[in-house]
Amino acid sequence: MACFATLDTTTKWVTGSVPLLMALWFRYLFQAVATTITVLPRRGRALLRTEHPRFHLARGVLLLASSLFAFLSLKYLPVGEFTAIVMITPLVVTLLSARMLGERVSALRMLLVAGAFAGTLVIVRPGGQDFSWTLLLPLALVAVNAAFQLLTSRMTRTEDPMTLQFYTGWVGMLIAALPLPWVWAEIGSASLWLGLALMGATATLGHFLLILAFQRAPASTLMPYMYTQIGFAMLGGWLMFSHVPDHWSVLGIALIALCGAASAFLSVRESRRISLRPLQPGAQ
Repeated sequence: MACFATLDTTTKWVTGSVPLLMALWFRYLFQAVATTITVLPRRGRALLRTEHPRFHLARGVLLLASSLFAFLSLKYLPVGEFTAIVMITPLVVTLLSARMLGERVSALRMLLVAGAFAGTLVIVRPGGQDFSWTLLLPLALVAVNAAFQLLTSRMTRTEDPMTLQFYTGWVGMLIAALPLPWVWAEIGSASLWLGLALMGATATLGHFLLILAFQRAPASTLMPYMYTQIGFAMLGGWLMFSHVPDHWSVLGIALIALCGAASAFLSVRESRRISLRPLQPGAQ
C-alpha cells in the first residue's frame, strides 16, 4: 500500500511537467520489461500459456483505463481525497457481485456500502462551492476498476498470477504507445527521469507484493490492510504538496475508511466461521 501511495504521489508531481499519456506509457513499459526479465527466464514458455487470451486483452484494457482515470484525477485532486474515493471500489464490487454473480449480501454490508457512499458525497459535495467536474474522474475510475476486479476474480480460477501480470503489462504498454508520436516531449530534467523510474518501480513492486500476499493469505484477511493506503496517501500529499484536507474531507475520508475496514473485518469473520464448520460435531 505504501508503494501504491508513492506511485500516486509521484504521478501527481511528474504529470505537472511531463505529458500525461507519455508518463502513462513509461509506467507500463517499466512493468512489462521488469516482469519479463524477472519471470520469463524462470518460467519459460509456461508463462505464456493461457486459456483466455481475449480476457487478458480485456483485463489489460481495463487496467490501462483505470490508470488513465487515476492519472487524470491526480492531476487535479489532492492525493489523500483521491485515494479515499477510490477505496470505495471493494464495496462497489460487493454490490456488483450480489447482482451479477448472485452472491448473498447481508443488510449490515449494505449499510456499510451506503455509509461509504455517504463519505464520498461528503468529499465531493455536489452542488457545493468547491465542486467541479474533476471530482467525477475518481468515480469513473471506481466503475472501471470494479469491472477489472470482477474480471480478475474470475480469471484467477484458471490463470497463473504471474501470467496475469505479464500480459497486463504488455497490453497496457502497447496500447499506451499508440499516441506517443503526438504527445512525445523532451525530458531534460534528471529529477523527472528519476520520477518516471520511481513510478514504474513502485507500480511493479506494489503489484508483485500484492500477488505474494494473495498467495499467502486469503483476500478477506488482506482487505483491512488496503485502507492503510489512505494514510500513506495523506502523508505523501502533505510532504510533497503541503496539502492538508479540510474538516469535511477528513470526515468523508474517515467514514469511507471506517465502513471499508468494517466490511473487510466482516469478511475475515465470515471466512473463519466457514473454515471452522467442519470441526463442529455433525458438520461432516
